[in-house]
Amino acid sequence: MNQPIRQRPIATLLRLAAIAALLALPASPALAKAEPDPWPDLAKQIFGEAPLKDGSGIVSLEAPKRAEDAAIVPITMRVNLPEGDSRRLVALTLVIDQNPSPLAAVFKIGPKARLTSLSTRVRVETYTNMHLVAELSDGGLYAIERFIKASGGCSAPMAKDPKEARAAMGQMKLRQFAKLPDPSTGAVPPSDEHEVQVMLRHPNNSGMQMDQLTRLYIPPLFVEDMKIWQGEDLVLTMAGGISISEDPNFRFIYRLAGAADFRVEITDTDRHVYKGEFPNKVPQI
Repeated sequence: MNQPIRQRPIATLLRLAAIAALLALPASPALAKAEPDPWPDLAKQIFGEAPLKDGSGIVSLEAPKRAEDAAIVPITMRVNLPEGDSRRLVALTLVIDQNPSPLAAVFKIGPKARLTSLSTRVRVETYTNMHLVAELSDGGLYAIERFIKASGGCSAPMAKDPKEARAAMGQMKLRQFAKLPDPSTGAVPPSDEHEVQVMLRHPNNSGMQMDQLTRLYIPPLFVEDMKIWQGEDLVLTMAGGISISEDPNFRFIYRLAGAADFRVEITDTDRHVYKGEFPNKVPQI
C-alpha cells in the first residue's frame, strides 16, 4: 500500500517530483481544460483520508486571474480566525494542480508565532487551479481554490545570465517594515506584530529550463528547506520545490512577543547551506 505523502519526508518528495518533471511535457491551455480534475487524487496523496473543510472566511489566496509573467506569479496567503477563536495556524500547504510538481510548498508556523499573512512568487506552467490548505491547531484542514491563467512558467528561461546568477547565489537580505501609527494620535502603539521579508539570490532551477547556448536542460537546483527564528523561537519553516520562483522571496506578518534578533538558514538540493543573522530594528516612518 502506498504511504500518504503527508507521512513521508516532504523535501524528498519534492526532489523526486523535480526529477519526474524532466520527463513531463508542458500541457497547452486547451489540453489542460480537457483533462480530468487532478485535485481529488492530489488531496488524497497529500492529506490521506483526512477530510478537507471549506476554508471560505478562514483562509484566502490572492493571485492574478491572468499572470503577466508565468515564471514570477505573485500570491498572498491569508488566515483570519474569528475574534475569540483560540485556535492557531499550524501549517499552510500550497498546491498548483497542473504543475509538473503540484506540491509547491509546505509552510509550518512556530508554536509561539501567530502568522496571518504570507506572500511569495511562484511558477505556473499552464491554466490551472491552485489550492491552499490551512491546518489549524485543532487538527482541522481548511481548503480554498483559485483558478489562474498562465503558460510556460516552469520551463521559462532564467531571467539572469547563468554565470551572474551563480556568482550571486546565496546572497541574503532580511527587511523589516515600519508599523503604522494610530490615525487618531499619530503615535505608533506598542505591538508584538512583525512584518518581515526574506530574500535569497538563487536560480531555483526547475529542471525544465533549457540552456540557450547548449540546448541542454539545466539540472534542477532549488531551495528545499528554510527556517526562520526570532531569538530562540522558531517563526516559520518551508519545504519547497520547483514551483517557487527564481530568487525566492517571502514576506509575512506574524505576532510574537519580544524584540530578539532574526536568524535564517536555507538549504538547497545541492546541500548548499546559506545562513544569515539580522538585527531586529524596525525602520521609522
